[in-house]
Amino acid sequence: MDPPALGEETSRLPGSRMTLKKYFVKALHRLQKGPGYTYKELLVWYCDNTNTHGPKRIIREGPKKKLIWFFLTLLFASLVIWQWGILINTYLSYNVTASLAIGFKTMKFPAVTICNASPFRYSKAKELLQDLDALIETALERILQASTENATGSFPSNTSAELNLQQWNQIPLVLIDESDEKHPVVLDILGNSSELWEGLHNYSSFATPGRGKYKLAVKLCPDDDSPCTFWNFTSAAQAVTEWYVLQSTSILSRVPISKRIEMGYQAEDMILACLYGAEPCSYRNFTHLYHPDHGNCYIFNWGMDKKPLISSNPGAEFGLKLILDISQKDYIPYLTTTAGARLMLHKQRSFPFLKDQGIYAMSGTETSIGVLVDELERLGHPYSDCTANGSNIAIRNLYENYPAYQDESGEPQPCSNCVTDGSRAQPTRGQYRTTYSIQACLRSCFQAQMVSECKCGHSSCPLPEGAKFCNNKEFPHWAYCYSRLRVSQEHRQFCILSCKETCNNTQYKMTISMADWPSEASEDWIFRILSYERDESTNVTLNRDGIIKLNIYFQEYNYRTVSESATTTIVWLLSNLGGQFGFWMGGSVLCLIEFGEILIDFVWITVLKLIGLARGMKRRHTIQAPDTRGLPTVAEKVEAYTNLGFQGDEAGSVPGSKDTAPNEIPSEPGTPPPKYDSLRVRPPEPEEPDSDGEASAKDRTTA
Repeated sequence: MDPPALGEETSRLPGSRMTLKKYFVKALHRLQKGPGYTYKELLVWYCDNTNTHGPKRIIREGPKKKLIWFFLTLLFASLVIWQWGILINTYLSYNVTASLAIGFKTMKFPAVTICNASPFRYSKAKELLQDLDALIETALERILQASTENATGSFPSNTSAELNLQQWNQIPLVLIDESDEKHPVVLDILGNSSELWEGLHNYSSFATPGRGKYKLAVKLCPDDDSPCTFWNFTSAAQAVTEWYVLQSTSILSRVPISKRIEMGYQAEDMILACLYGAEPCSYRNFTHLYHPDHGNCYIFNWGMDKKPLISSNPGAEFGLKLILDISQKDYIPYLTTTAGARLMLHKQRSFPFLKDQGIYAMSGTETSIGVLVDELERLGHPYSDCTANGSNIAIRNLYENYPAYQDESGEPQPCSNCVTDGSRAQPTRGQYRTTYSIQACLRSCFQAQMVSECKCGHSSCPLPEGAKFCNNKEFPHWAYCYSRLRVSQEHRQFCILSCKETCNNTQYKMTISMADWPSEASEDWIFRILSYERDESTNVTLNRDGIIKLNIYFQEYNYRTVSESATTTIVWLLSNLGGQFGFWMGGSVLCLIEFGEILIDFVWITVLKLIGLARGMKRRHTIQAPDTRGLPTVAEKVEAYTNLGFQGDEAGSVPGSKDTAPNEIPSEPGTPPPKYDSLRVRPPEPEEPDSDGEASAKDRTTA
């Protein structure tokens, strides 16, 4: 088929537009069809046909009763709206109800993390800490001599030339002499000079200052010209411990992780005996984890590579029994002042935060821990601000893929879900995929602030990508920044507001009891056997100061579940809304649909009135507008046929105008111009009747 000519295609456009306009007007009239074409007709029809009590009486009763029923209907409608507002506000408050359920079932045995209180063996870390130990020993001698000195504050001897003062000068210990409260004096413990304390505004204390004559403090200075601050302590023991922790953190952060693992307590030396229920176990059943606070830690039943163990029965005979050797004689004297084992019970695949939730087991005792399980189930958004897995929190969880370090020199640690990326030349590095917890979020938030403010990360938390651990060599003023962040309420509040609790959590309630172990009557043969099993020696190499026995078991299989349920639901809301509407107005859902239908009809009547108003204004504007083109109107052309003296613009100029000569006789009117399109009457287009058999508005107008 040949394509249509250009003229044919153009002639079809007006017809298609007219058809579209016709159907649009037809659809508009069909949507408008209702009980009336005016607001009054619509209102009267609604009041006469609605099932709601009251409106019928308004239009059917006499004038007095009509007024009474109008007032009653308005009053009860206001009450319904008021009650609906209260119900909707109650529903949008999203209140919850906590319910407690007690059940009985076999349960998963918790993951048990065990660490030594000392992160490193002093015999293996002594070489790295010998300069630091010499500084602290000399400082302690001078501290003890301070009470015998005169008021001038001078020390009897100079600092030994053998001491390495580089670390001391960066973070020194100072003695504050407050004999004169108005003019306190700061004395450098390992120096010979004293300097006046420049104003009390530089004094910042982490504890309430005592009333003694001397106070020990750690001097912390920023990297700019701002005044130094003093970390004040009421006890010299606290000051020495905190100063040593700061300095040792700086030293050990530069040591490779494989070296730090080697300096810690190994599983085969620490775990002497293991028994789970009736099945024997050993250190090979534990997963190694390098913990930044406690060094080498070992986790039983973590669930990283195997399915969690199920406890068969409650009671001590069906739990986990361990015998540990903590070897506290090899503790670092100034770093670890507590002897014992640090342990924690937690869920599978969760990271153990022993500083926050761990407990100590004392050496020379048998510690029995009875466990009760509480399961917490919270509703998420919008009922609470909890999170399911931490994916909706802006802070990146640094513990989600915690680095797992496995030393190839020993037994490889099983980790089937770890992603290894190491080589055989160095310790194998992988990642433990741990679950979210609020402690992980808070520590990740603090580490992010450390990297942002101090340009380095603290060694107690994992590092973000591209960051380095803080140390005195690369970051000389990190301690000042760290101490400022640690006591900052603003930064702490930011982390608290940014982190969220988990929606589902399992808590282990522990009942702890202790007794001396072994007894005096049995300690000889027990220590002899354990020494032989560990060292294959006939001599006794263990003693009461380093031995611990642990019993961990379920007290009972009754578990408590604290779950939240919504106080108000959508069913509760709809039933109460309908109850209020039916009680006050005698209505139902169909009455609301009727009211909605009337509103739609009201809108369409308004639309039609606006369209008619716009058309009327346009028609009046067309009639009143002058013809500025100078062409004769239709009336003028008709008059040209009947009035022989009429001359339009096309026959000549108008008589009496300036262009007409005074003696010129106007010519006879000629033939009118052949433009009769405006007078031509077109035959009406056939209209299809609507669905009700009525003609459209255009057909009625033509008729």
